[in-house]
Amino acid sequence: MERTWKPTTAGIINIISGAFVLVGGIATAAALGTPVAEAVAGYVMYSVGSSATLTPSVVTMVIGILAAVLIVIGIVSLLGGLYALRRSVWGLALAGTIFTLFYLPPLGIPAIIFTALSKKEFA
Repeated sequence: MERTWKPTTAGIINIISGAFVLVGGIATAAALGTPVAEAVAGYVMYSVGSSATLTPSVVTMVIGILAAVLIVIGIVSLLGGLYALRRSVWGLALAGTIFTLFYLPPLGIPAIIFTALSKKEFA
């Protein structure tokens, strides 16, 4: 089977976009417990109103969950990109491109198409 550019392109898209979302998730997790996170929680409390049952700790917990989800999505996208470049595990490469679709649809859609069309190139 000849090697085409499709899995290489999908892998590069996954690696670049996965790295960005991973860094964003780590930065979000690092910001928890800082004055920035407390300011965000205070802003949410203020904008919801005085009758809100939302507490700053709940907002911080939601931000923490968001950070964890971003980190997981970034890791899966990075792994999918690496496997697409190596052309070794098609299912994981496809999963990485699907995760790319969640946070960057303009690049995720072509990456899914390129990975799906190049299934025969994977071992």
